[in-house]
Amino acid sequence: MKMHFCIPVSQQRPDALGGRYVLYSVYLDGYLFCRVRYSQLHRWNEQLRRVFGNSLPPFPPKYYLAMTASMADERRDQLEQYLQKVTMDANMLRSDVFIDFLKLVQLDTFSITTKTAALDIFLPDGRNIQIEILTSDTAERVLEVVSHKIGLCQELLGYFGLFLIRFRKEGKLSVMKKLADFELPYVSLRSAGMENCKVGLRKWYMDPSLDSMLMDCTAAVDLIHMQFLELSQEVRHYGYLQLDPCTCDYPEPGCGAVLSVGNDEISCCITLPDNQTQEIIFQMSRVKCWKVTFLGTLLDVDGPQRTLNQNLELRFQYSEDSHWQWFVIYTKQAFLLSSCLKKMISEKTVKLAAENPEMQIEVPEQGKSKKCHIQQSQKDSSRFPPRKSKIEIAKADCVFGTIKEEDL
Repeated sequence: MKMHFCIPVSQQRPDALGGRYVLYSVYLDGYLFCRVRYSQLHRWNEQLRRVFGNSLPPFPPKYYLAMTASMADERRDQLEQYLQKVTMDANMLRSDVFIDFLKLVQLDTFSITTKTAALDIFLPDGRNIQIEILTSDTAERVLEVVSHKIGLCQELLGYFGLFLIRFRKEGKLSVMKKLADFELPYVSLRSAGMENCKVGLRKWYMDPSLDSMLMDCTAAVDLIHMQFLELSQEVRHYGYLQLDPCTCDYPEPGCGAVLSVGNDEISCCITLPDNQTQEIIFQMSRVKCWKVTFLGTLLDVDGPQRTLNQNLELRFQYSEDSHWQWFVIYTKQAFLLSSCLKKMISEKTVKLAAENPEMQIEVPEQGKSKKCHIQQSQKDSSRFPPRKSKIEIAKADCVFGTIKEEDL
């Protein structure tokens, strides 16, 4: 599945020869990931093509004359589509040429050099452990270091992940996003630009039945037990990820909601206008597609900007009473929610593959912590369409973008 890459804005910058170039701000899961020039991405594409050949998606062509505004918008959209499509190939994601480039642009964007550093990792029981890493270490590498320190079995790393976590004033924990394997936790932590933000270790699967896979590893049992204690007051949602309070448009616009996601469902505890509560369960088997849209203000576009002032929505198409209906959830954690939906789909696919031996399973390279990737016989029709409304940096610096997971 595609990753939530988007390029909502670009800026013209002067170069050393008196000319100008375009700098693209690349966001991942709603947070600034890097800023890059077209020439950098073009060289990267050439390197990838030498390794992977024609399996790469088309790359936007060079222009030898000055670009018009419409041409610049078209190129930005094409680069966005390229980044989304190139991350669909699991082999490409694991390749050195892919990872080394993304490491470099992350470090360069935030002016961080490669050096030894200490990094605190927050555990589900509230403890912090400190590890020694390189600032250029990826999340996959940092997870390996953490697992070694706490005694977590290497073959179980695919069931855990690193997250950006924030502690709010009332002491409650809020999961901001899951770090992709190629993200640099040291850089992401500093680029988030938020107080009380930490890198945390948590389980990363949505199917509670997978707990049984971890029972032979004491460290793994301890970790999932810690997260169970977090949810001890809501055992009904054991194994689910609970999001921060948000709003939705069901059964009428503006209703407050608390979402818990897991076990192939989205559980919504909705507060009605008369302060009565209603629990609605959306089964993933009846979700046709979803899309994330952000309508937010860019913070400090030309400075060390970290994230969008996010007003995000996730809308999904759901089969109810034999017809399809759109439901909308307004939450700053829309990208995290989307990642959870994708995770539930991938886990369901693994189960179906185990039950159906005709499905082909791509076994990861030896020594990799990733769980198997499934190749489905049906066509994967997920796509991220170009934005219909081009983004303009106006007085309000409003951003309109759509990221869509369709027919999954």
